[in-house]
Amino acid sequence: MALFGKKREEEKKSSICACNSGCPVSETTEITSDCCSNAQDGICRVKVLGSGCASCHTLYENVKDAVQKMGVAVKVEYVTDLQKVMEYGVMSMPALVVNEKVVSMGKVLKSADIEKMLHKLGF
Repeated sequence: MALFGKKREEEKKSSICACNSGCPVSETTEITSDCCSNAQDGICRVKVLGSGCASCHTLYENVKDAVQKMGVAVKVEYVTDLQKVMEYGVMSMPALVVNEKVVSMGKVLKSADIEKMLHKLGF
């Protein structure tokens, strides 16, 4: 039984990066702003992927709040079409996508955490 508990601890310690290749989040590269021509301060698109549940709505509201606090006039999109969600390769929802790259999945991030993440990514 101790073996199973240890495995859970290891999973909690390891974090998944945006590219899903297993590198730590601190080593993720900056997200470029080349996904569209009207990028503003490096942010082109911000999407919340979800199924329409309460957690997904909470993340959506937190992302809108964080973007507003940052003073960036970028529309936050809420995607509930499961076919589109599957195109991103997301296995757990809600997920946060910035400039067409998945930066978080399976977590309801707080507004302050989203701001920190966007600043860390170079915004």
